[in-house]
Amino acid sequence: MASGVCGGEFRFLWEPQSSGAAVLVRPLVLASASPRRAELLKAAGIPFVVRPADVSEVRAVGEDPESYVLRLAWEKAMGVVAEAGEWVLAADTTVVADGHVLEKPVDPEDAARALRLLSGRWHEVLTGVCLRTAEAILSHCERTRVRFVELDAEQIAEYVCSGEPMDKAGAYGVQGLASKFVDRIEGCYFNVVGLPVAAVWRLLRSCRGQ
Repeated sequence: MASGVCGGEFRFLWEPQSSGAAVLVRPLVLASASPRRAELLKAAGIPFVVRPADVSEVRAVGEDPESYVLRLAWEKAMGVVAEAGEWVLAADTTVVADGHVLEKPVDPEDAARALRLLSGRWHEVLTGVCLRTAEAILSHCERTRVRFVELDAEQIAEYVCSGEPMDKAGAYGVQGLASKFVDRIEGCYFNVVGLPVAAVWRLLRSCRGQ
């Protein structure tokens, strides 16, 4: 994966203001169908259009979690067609608990197994982010530690029955019903939701050029 600081495409995405600041004037391409990532970008005031990438999310044998999310983010960023001057943003999130990589559950029992593993323990949420411009590809991996309270069988069953875990890495959504399960967070909260917004902003600003 190439990386670096871009320069020539500054005029497409950034416009200087009278205050001396610069704002985005051309939307990013968000290479993701995740409504949570879209909501976070919208809340941050970052304009974007959604153009999901079709990528097989399968971890290679022996691939460590950080390499996995960085690779998938890169593949997603490269997997969409960008028009002249467009920048593409992609991300992938996974959860690691007790050495186990917990991706989106395949069925309710898989979700329950993941929640039993998370119960009363620390786990780590990793999000790989990739920003593709005409001149560079920049990647970043954000890590956040999360501790769950102890969950009993009834709590797990009720949460699984809600349907909320089924489309989420680690089988939970920190911003939803599972918020009551979270005892402590060390690091970026928005990373647990699915996109480390501050890290994304730093990548965008590093590509402004002069």
